[in-house]
Amino acid sequence: MKQLVLSIRNLTIRSEGGGHAIVDNISLDVAKGEVVALIGESGSGKSTIGLSCLGLFRPGLTYVGGDIELEGSNLLGLPPRELQSLRGRRVAYVAQSAAASFNPAIKLNSQVIEPSIAHGTRSASEALDRAISLYATVRLPQPNQIGSRYPHEVSGGQLQRFMLAMGMLDAPALLVLDEPTSALDVTTQVEVLMAMKSAVSAQGTSALFISHDLPVVAQMADRVVVLRNGRIVESGPTNELLHSPKEAYTRELIAAFRKIDQKRLDISQEQDRKTVLSVQDLSAGYGGRTRAGKPSVLAVENASFNLARGEVLAVVGESGSGKTSLAQAIAGLLPRSVGSVRLHDVELSASLGGRTKDQLRRVQMVFQMADTALNPKHTIARTLERVLEHFFRLPAAQREKRIEQLLALVQLPPEIAARYPRQLSGGQKQRVNLARALAAEPDVLICDEVTSALDTIVSVAVLDLIRELKAKLGLAVLFVSHDLAAISGIADQTIVMRRGKIVEAGETAVILDRPKHPYTQLLVSSVPELRANWLQEAAPRNEALAKRIAAGV
Repeated sequence: MKQLVLSIRNLTIRSEGGGHAIVDNISLDVAKGEVVALIGESGSGKSTIGLSCLGLFRPGLTYVGGDIELEGSNLLGLPPRELQSLRGRRVAYVAQSAAASFNPAIKLNSQVIEPSIAHGTRSASEALDRAISLYATVRLPQPNQIGSRYPHEVSGGQLQRFMLAMGMLDAPALLVLDEPTSALDVTTQVEVLMAMKSAVSAQGTSALFISHDLPVVAQMADRVVVLRNGRIVESGPTNELLHSPKEAYTRELIAAFRKIDQKRLDISQEQDRKTVLSVQDLSAGYGGRTRAGKPSVLAVENASFNLARGEVLAVVGESGSGKTSLAQAIAGLLPRSVGSVRLHDVELSASLGGRTKDQLRRVQMVFQMADTALNPKHTIARTLERVLEHFFRLPAAQREKRIEQLLALVQLPPEIAARYPRQLSGGQKQRVNLARALAAEPDVLICDEVTSALDTIVSVAVLDLIRELKAKLGLAVLFVSHDLAAISGIADQTIVMRRGKIVEAGETAVILDRPKHPYTQLLVSSVPELRANWLQEAAPRNEALAKRIAAGV
């Protein structure tokens, strides 16, 4: 019989005031060296269970009953000081957003070793030696030097690996991995997944792997637990469950993944659409200006494309490729240095301050980080009200009706209006952000990684919604994403960016089926598949393509 590291029995967690059960009588085990995945929609209780394994509960939630044993000790019965001593030492948590978890003013080495020093498990020099060893294990370049950088001086994927190293510094018995790859581009995701597999295997660590990404789960987990509305629907060995699911809901999750993959065939090929947005020779960046008038650090260089009414144009590439900078330059958030952006053949000012109120209304942007895009002090109703007041001056009664319509449009119930952002799941917050943009009735909708934090079923719903909006309203959509499976199901055209430049452009089906540029080939090769050995096959293939790119082939 395998030794149990984690044992959860009859765990129940409710919303405050005796509300509905977020986690409803859950029981599960994690054996030594085992990786158990929790999958399900946003709001299914995955992250709540993960945090409870550290004795933590989100504001607004109340522990009702049940036991959580870590190595035989009931966590929920421990005094606060003893519980605190276990966190980071015997159980560690790796969050979804590494960028929000590190102090930008402190070098990475200091932050990685801080928990070990605080627990008194290692001296500073011992902790640093251990950290450098783990940097190599998680495949960080130049392990002896890279930790001397600040968080903003490394990529998003590298920062995620630093968080993994921090979590494993004291060789915890249990590692809680909460959506650790959901915000990463596809090539970086492959690297981080390989790093996690290597690290978990090398350390013999047990892990609770929380994810909505079924292909990722297929690469990482020994066993899968399917959750819905706080209850276990089904569980079993990964291959068995993903390929022969017994329950209808599990089949729905798998079908949703396949739906994204197959939607490419449904894209409209309507021709002769009127151009709404025209971008010509746009360059933008940061820092001082060169003699040529360009920024000293170019994020986007000489980008040109047209976006037509009723069209979705995808912008893809790795983190740092210039995707978001291009979107921000079009939106006026990052002033361009050269080039032009024209809306309905009228040139837009490079900055927001120079644009008319009507121009501001017609170009709306939905941001990637749902948590930081919403004012925590405003209810959802107030968030949407401000847009309606500013652009349309609607009276109170009409605002209330319109808010209900907007929430329904993004598949949220009307009671959401009275809640605050902290009371919503990540997926719900992102849909609120989409509703806020739609409240302005824009001509151009810029979506910056809008599905990156959403579960598969909700992602499909959001993609279907955007597809419906572009068809019914003639909405022009600039869809920035690292999810090539998602863009295959929504984008008419695609541009591929690398290091600020467009390296390939064309019809989405052609780009994804017959990529010409080695970099595009690398992106397509990195899209995970729903089979167990895909990662082991993709890693060497990607390494070969990366060498071709580096050599300029």
